[in-house]
Amino acid sequence: MVEVRAPLYNPDGESAGDVGLDGDMFGVEPNLDVLHQVVTAQLAAARAGTASTKTRGEVRGGGRKPWRQKGLGRARHGSIRSPQWVGGGVAHGPKPRDYTQRTPKKMKRLALRSALSARASEAAVKVVEDIDWPDPKTKRAVQLLEDIGAGGKTLLVLAQLDGAAARSFRNLRDVRLSAPGGLTPYDVLWSDQVVFTVSAARLVGGLAPDDSPEADAAEAVIDDAAEADAAEAVPDDPAETDSADGAAPDDPAEVDSAEAAVPEDDAEADSADGAAPDGPAEAEPAEAADDSTETDEKAEEAT
Repeated sequence: MVEVRAPLYNPDGESAGDVGLDGDMFGVEPNLDVLHQVVTAQLAAARAGTASTKTRGEVRGGGRKPWRQKGLGRARHGSIRSPQWVGGGVAHGPKPRDYTQRTPKKMKRLALRSALSARASEAAVKVVEDIDWPDPKTKRAVQLLEDIGAGGKTLLVLAQLDGAAARSFRNLRDVRLSAPGGLTPYDVLWSDQVVFTVSAARLVGGLAPDDSPEADAAEAVIDDAAEADAAEAVPDDPAETDSADGAAPDDPAEVDSAEAAVPEDDAEADSADGAAPDGPAEAEPAEAADDSTETDEKAEEAT
């Protein structure tokens, strides 16, 4: 991948080093055929398509044959509004139509990358830190362009087109404003210098991942998070976990004791069942006493 770098400036026009650009966006080989087709389609889509003319049937008049067919020595005519007459209709003239051409998305993206890569190879791409001017000042905008060396026709890509920075640049004749989502190959080719703000370049995907101005800050945040995770890993926690796990084997012991108590219930049940035969044994002496009483009564009657 080709390494592409661009100068970086602050909002006051002072140099702040350079920044790396994404090679997939600014370091490809320009495809001139695709670029031509996409630009042609863009210009065609910008046409209003409202041109219109009247045919001989739409022009007022001409409903009568100007003279008879034969006998006068003149050319034959059936209407004074035919195309060869002054004031007549137009043959094959333009009519309202739509000039839009359907272009595949991949071709549009390739054309944009080709245009940006062509400008980057000419060292015509510059990056400015986010402009946060409180009030719109055209004079300040002109001074910024002079300080960063953006002369001639300039394309300024801003993250937002409704801020003070956009209102500062929009009155300049040779400056064209664009949002990251509305950047087109024709705008890039029209300009001599392409100026991105950091936010706009990030939205376009043009900053290299490792060289973005906020990459160092992101790495610092990641390091702080790693340290915080390491601090949360206290050595006492595993001991508490082990003690909590050590109490677990006691539960099976209690379960065993509870299971051991079950046979006692069975013994009590057996003893209760063993008492049942005593009922018939007690009933037998009662029957024997009745038999002896009847025998005594019979003996008295015999006497």
